[in-house]
Amino acid sequence: MATDAAEPTRAVPGPPLRVRLPSVSPSVRDFLATEAGSAVFLLGATVLALVWANSPLADSYDALWSTSAGFHLGSFGLDLSLHHWVNDAAMAVFFCVVGLEINREITSGELRDRRTVAVPALGALGGLAVPALIYLLFNAGTEAAHGWGVVMSTDTAFLVGILALFGPACPDRLRLFLLTLAIVDDIGAITVMAVFYNDGVDTAALGVAGALVLALLVLRWLGVWRLTPYAVIGVALWFAVNASGVHATLAGVLVGLLLPSRPMARDHVEQVPRWTEGLVAEPTADREHLAELAARATVPAGERLQRLLHPWSAFVIVPVFGLANAGVRLDPEALRAAATSTVTIGVAVALVAGNTLGITGAATLAIRTGLGRLPGRVRWGHLLGGAVLAGIGFTISLFIAELAFEGELVEQAKIGILAGSLIAAVLGTILLRILGDRLPLCSPDDDLPTGLPPRPWVAGS
Repeated sequence: MATDAAEPTRAVPGPPLRVRLPSVSPSVRDFLATEAGSAVFLLGATVLALVWANSPLADSYDALWSTSAGFHLGSFGLDLSLHHWVNDAAMAVFFCVVGLEINREITSGELRDRRTVAVPALGALGGLAVPALIYLLFNAGTEAAHGWGVVMSTDTAFLVGILALFGPACPDRLRLFLLTLAIVDDIGAITVMAVFYNDGVDTAALGVAGALVLALLVLRWLGVWRLTPYAVIGVALWFAVNASGVHATLAGVLVGLLLPSRPMARDHVEQVPRWTEGLVAEPTADREHLAELAARATVPAGERLQRLLHPWSAFVIVPVFGLANAGVRLDPEALRAAATSTVTIGVAVALVAGNTLGITGAATLAIRTGLGRLPGRVRWGHLLGGAVLAGIGFTISLFIAELAFEGELVEQAKIGILAGSLIAAVLGTILLRILGDRLPLCSPDDDLPTGLPPRPWVAGS
């Protein structure tokens, strides 16, 4: 029998609409995986250097890295020790990879979102300033005060490597957060190195370097996609920067920052099938070459160069750098001197306490003031554990120590770096392990209902 009015439809309860939170991009995932693998090689090289430098063959360690090598072409030539070839030339490749990653993240990665980047960026600034201030508290007014830059950098390879060894059930967002922090940290450390740790400036050579940087900008503006012109100018830039008195590795950073990294327009990509169809129709060497060039032109030059250089940097250059620089003598006399050295104590305390206080304090300030937010399921407790791990200041710290000090101060600074980095690694691992057990980064409910407020286990700290 018909009713006067239709009965209202009653909503049937059902599962809430869920969306998958954005995952880490494949390019970032590859970067993280390579850095994690690099940490194993770097750790092995560091242990080998320490064993070698404290063995009966210690003299051969010093003799190897002081060996002179170079080349001459008419009146032009360059002679450096193997130690300087590693630190000044090979490490330019490492810094180029750092510049490429910064460039990519700013152009198309995590550093584009102001609220996402605010917390790790401000945390990184705290991790730059507070360790330097703590170091100066120990060394103000002494000749060692010049080494305040030693404690301002986080070693990305070791940081990501440790997270890979024990990370929570769903660690990618925490890794990405700490990677963003380390990238901003690297920007600050590289700037400090270029401004405060140079041997005086040759204006003529610096002018040549400026002209070469302008040439890189012109190539980028013209949309040149081939790597060869950038590589040729990059090598010339290294020689110019090296001659200018500014540390030569800055050339690598500049190349990395200036290479094109923005994805190509869609119409460029859509032209590739035309060339492959021509190859299928007539498989000749010329058509194969044209199809290859068409495909290559669709990928930014910066991304292609990073794919080429990053494995060499991670698995060869950084471990060799560790082998060449971590060979500190740990005999009783050296350890007694380090135990009372304000350089050693200042470096170790600044790395551990400075990063913990600086990163946690500045990041918390950004959260409380509404400037930014923690991504995904990352909570304040994980931020604290990551801040402790950020005290692993190995590669760039050793690098700046070589620039800032001479003689015994170099050895004392290196012992402080090794001690502080070890303490930070152990404490950070323990802290994140405890927090990972008590406050898992991800729950079985990996998705959140759309439009609903965060659940208590997400919002809590």
